[in-house]
Amino acid sequence: MSERNQDRNRLLVKICQLYYEDGLNQQDIAKRLGISRPHVSRMLAAAKSSGIVRISINNPFSAEQELEKLIIDQFGIKDALIIDSSSIHQDQLAVELGRASAPLLESIFRDGDVVGVMAGRTVASAAAEMDPFRREGLQFVPMVGGWGSDGDSWHANSNAMAFANKLKSKFSILHAPAVVVNEETGLLLKGEPEIAKVLELAQNSRVAVVSIGNLSEQATMVKTGTFRAEDIAELTQKGAVANLCASFLDRDGHELEMDTNWNNRLIGLTASELRAIPTVIAIAGGDQKADAIEAALKGQWIDILVTDTAAARKIISSTYSEEC
Repeated sequence: MSERNQDRNRLLVKICQLYYEDGLNQQDIAKRLGISRPHVSRMLAAAKSSGIVRISINNPFSAEQELEKLIIDQFGIKDALIIDSSSIHQDQLAVELGRASAPLLESIFRDGDVVGVMAGRTVASAAAEMDPFRREGLQFVPMVGGWGSDGDSWHANSNAMAFANKLKSKFSILHAPAVVVNEETGLLLKGEPEIAKVLELAQNSRVAVVSIGNLSEQATMVKTGTFRAEDIAELTQKGAVANLCASFLDRDGHELEMDTNWNNRLIGLTASELRAIPTVIAIAGGDQKADAIEAALKGQWIDILVTDTAAARKIISSTYSEEC
């Protein structure tokens, strides 16, 4: 090494020690050494490029973030947030997904937003785990009617109210069930001005926070008694693997074309109406929901996914198997 290079490297090392070890900012270093601040900046960049400084990040989330990149690249969504569920009991998964979602939602909600809210335990957990923060003019609106008659805390109305109470905001109530027994009742309810007003407001949301349902015996729509066994059998026969708002998706993510009787019995936004909302955030997890989540991803119905490693690995494995 020439003497000139040695002197230059000595200066590089000194600047790096002052910056990284002693905590001086670039302006302080420039003043101390009698050089310009831009020159300090260039020297710090040169130290990194020459290997004098190597920055190592201790990242405890590397495995999850690798899955996030795979999901984003494979399905072309805006973002993904994946939590490690290897040590989480199934009963606690909704709470952990909601907790992980809360900071994300805080970064997305803006002043004056109308936020559409779906039913579901994960959505309820997101509201419960969120720390209060200030946004002006927020309004939360349910996107579907109630699942069943029990007063559970995860109905769309309850979730909209929970978000609004936490953030001191307005909320709307949809006075209707998600499913009615016949077409005539559905048409009558949809024609009610107050119900129509809430659904129109939901259509004009800037952000939607949704869950993704599957069609198993453990699905919320089944356990609440909203759907009968024959309904699930019929939907499964038609190829449905996922429920998204008031629509059903097949394995490839296509919205099922239902007959008018089915369509008029369902009260809420359809997947097609959901697509018009600029930012759709889905919170759903568990390997039993992997097929349903994958269908929503394939159909490009969502923009941001919050899920867990079990579901993500199953989705990635399924996708790669299809490509082989």
